[in-house]
Amino acid sequence: MENRNIILVVDDSSANLEMCKGLLSAEYDVRLAKSGKMALSALQKIHPDIILLDIEMPDMTGFEVMEEINKNPEMDGVSVLFLTSHASERLVSKAVEQGAVDYIVKPFSPEVLRSKIKGAIQAQN
Repeated sequence: MENRNIILVVDDSSANLEMCKGLLSAEYDVRLAKSGKMALSALQKIHPDIILLDIEMPDMTGFEVMEEINKNPEMDGVSVLFLTSHASERLVSKAVEQGAVDYIVKPFSPEVLRSKIKGAIQAQN
């Protein structure tokens, strides 16, 4: 079995999770988390190459999840791409300041999502 890059998708919308899984699972090992707390729990067990992270979620915001990721030295080298419906410059700046490698605004095209993920993985190597 080939060694595929792991992508953790974190979004409170089941539809968004399933859409990302459908778009990416042919090429990547896609894991899903429906909340920030579930994502942090999953990160104790897996070490993804990429995290697609929504900003607005009920239990913790994507920025709060990112703060926890940044505190964990084991997560060094993991690329976080925010995947959100918020397109304000202030939020994009905050995401970049927190260490996100990219910011994708919903709705997005499948080609843009795949291209940004591929670019983030290439930048890791």
